[in-house]
Amino acid sequence: MLKKVFLLVLFCICINTSANNGYKLWLQYKLVENEALRANYVSNLKAIHAFGDSETINMAMNELDLGFSGLLGTPLKHSKTINNKTLVFGSESFLSTQLKSKLQSDLNKINSEGFVIKSVQVAGNQNIVITGKTDVGVLYGVYHFLRLLQTNQSIENLNIVDSPKIDIRVLNHWDNLDRTVERGYAGFSIWDWHRLPGYIDKRYIDYARANASIGINGTVLTNVNANAYILSEAYIEKVKALADVFRPYGIKVYLTARFSAPIELGGLKTADPLDKEVIQWWKDKTAEIYKAIPDFGGFLVKANSEGQPGPQNYGRNHVDGANMLAEVVAPYNGIVMWRAFVYSEHDPEDRAKQAYDEFVPYDGQFKDNVLVQVKNGAIDFQPREPFHPMFGAMPKTPLMMEFQITQEYLGFSTHTVFLPELFKEVLEEDTWQKGKGSTVAKVVDGTLSNKKLTGIAGVANIGNDINWTGNTMLQANWYGYGRLAWNPYLEPKTIADEWLRCTFSNNSNFINPVEQMLLDSREAVVNYMTPLGLHHIMDTGHHYGPGPWVSDLSRPEWNPKYYHKADKLGVGFDRSKSGSHATGQYKSEVANVFDNVETCPEKYLLWFHHLPWDYKLKNGKSLWDGMALKYQEGVNQVADMNATWSKMKPYVDAERYHEISMFLKIQLNEAKWWRDACLLYFQQFSGEDLPAGVESPAHTLEYYQSLKFPYAPGN
Repeated sequence: MLKKVFLLVLFCICINTSANNGYKLWLQYKLVENEALRANYVSNLKAIHAFGDSETINMAMNELDLGFSGLLGTPLKHSKTINNKTLVFGSESFLSTQLKSKLQSDLNKINSEGFVIKSVQVAGNQNIVITGKTDVGVLYGVYHFLRLLQTNQSIENLNIVDSPKIDIRVLNHWDNLDRTVERGYAGFSIWDWHRLPGYIDKRYIDYARANASIGINGTVLTNVNANAYILSEAYIEKVKALADVFRPYGIKVYLTARFSAPIELGGLKTADPLDKEVIQWWKDKTAEIYKAIPDFGGFLVKANSEGQPGPQNYGRNHVDGANMLAEVVAPYNGIVMWRAFVYSEHDPEDRAKQAYDEFVPYDGQFKDNVLVQVKNGAIDFQPREPFHPMFGAMPKTPLMMEFQITQEYLGFSTHTVFLPELFKEVLEEDTWQKGKGSTVAKVVDGTLSNKKLTGIAGVANIGNDINWTGNTMLQANWYGYGRLAWNPYLEPKTIADEWLRCTFSNNSNFINPVEQMLLDSREAVVNYMTPLGLHHIMDTGHHYGPGPWVSDLSRPEWNPKYYHKADKLGVGFDRSKSGSHATGQYKSEVANVFDNVETCPEKYLLWFHHLPWDYKLKNGKSLWDGMALKYQEGVNQVADMNATWSKMKPYVDAERYHEISMFLKIQLNEAKWWRDACLLYFQQFSGEDLPAGVESPAHTLEYYQSLKFPYAPGN
């Protein structure tokens, strides 16, 4: 009897376990379940014919073989000739005269990374052609075509002409040489420096595939808090090994340059950017790098910020430092990405103003191959920030957007937050730089001021966890960043729909509710963490959980109290004319809106104004009641997310279903923690009861203040 029971239990375990560890990301290539649609695909795709024989074209062929085997259940035969219903791919230079004549007008519309996918009839044969000016453009086209099949779209009468709108589309890895990751919540760094260059992990190849599939064309391998040793001869050899893997996928490698490297590696007594010996050291080091990696992209620099060395150490300025490095890499067509994230304890008035003050006076003085890399907001990757005023103030300088994909201030990898909603909100903001319609997106893609060099960066959320991002749902943010980097005008709804279909299922019973869950998730986090313009009230150092009470740190701008300024009279940071006048850094059309409490959007209210607790919001509620209800609304939204996901079990494999379920439960518990801790703290000053509809806190304020997390990840 015991044997029978044991066998029955074992059988139940087997039939209820559907394994998918998330490693394949959005490149699942699952069999198309709609049999009629799959039959249509098969009838339109009889064979593959490749023009060219480069590494990149061979990678594209491998991807098509992999994709068709999974999606159609069988690979297509490789044909040496173009017969009826053949998928033809290759770059423009290899096209036949007849094909080229039919595609020339479309080819004239794309740039070097663009592609054309078109149904073309040649000599009575109906074919699908994927082409571009370069092999990398063709590879992007191949991934786009496979996405059509993954998302169950028609491949009849195709006429797709597409190019990236931004030139430099990179991931910034905040990875250290010891494999720890600053603000990393998905394990250790994927770069196994100790085993490189001899051992090439398959993960490096799959990383490149994933990035190429969404159009990312560069990777900064190391932390902006840089270690000079990455520029040593031994590590250049390791970086070369990675560059060789990435090259066929159109991905260049970049390195962070520690400004003091001439001292630390070169034995010089100074790193003064105007010193001849320093300049020569950088020239020699750059030549060494390019000899090993001819397509090396260039340097990313964090200087004179948070203790990092820079030109100001020597009485110089950001232009001196950036232009020195720009001249060094210019002969190799390299670029310099110079970060504008600077703030100092010596400017106690308003941290938000410093980057503008340090950089805007130098507009137009940077070399042509310098991109000034600006965070989306003036503080630091908050759940919600107004757009950085620099985007409206430097028309003569290419400004490179820096978004954070890893969720340093957004619940780490345990909270589901669909960041394309945040990214798009910023990109759509109007700077009024050249009148109405001067959106941040137009500044970044260069169309507002005809910039020749454009760029965008995303701080990666990638680690060596089997599913890459710690939480499968957060793969959507890597994917979404890449899609918006390619086209900053894409809608988050489109991105969510694509990602869900490619990653999970095309079943509308799954897509519709989960898509809405994703689209609502970012606002939920804002509500339960920092509603109505509150910001930077996370616990300090690790930024995990609430800490609005912290006020004892040595630098004023490290303390949450600095940002909310709660007292008996009210709450909020006065950045209006009567306060720090940070509003004055925006164009007058924007400044006037933010400056006036009656016109300031309520989502930014406490960012720009210190208001009394009984201030009336637009819905008639007092500020205190409105804030408390927002915190409760955030909790309710996460409860709804849990309820939505609980119904998705029939449509998702068991492994990913249970993983996401556990994380959503953690998120709900932590949303309640945020609500209770923040409301108890602010209630001391408001002196008001919680309004009807807001749940009573589970613990005392003293309990929440006693919680410590010295080993929180990514610190």
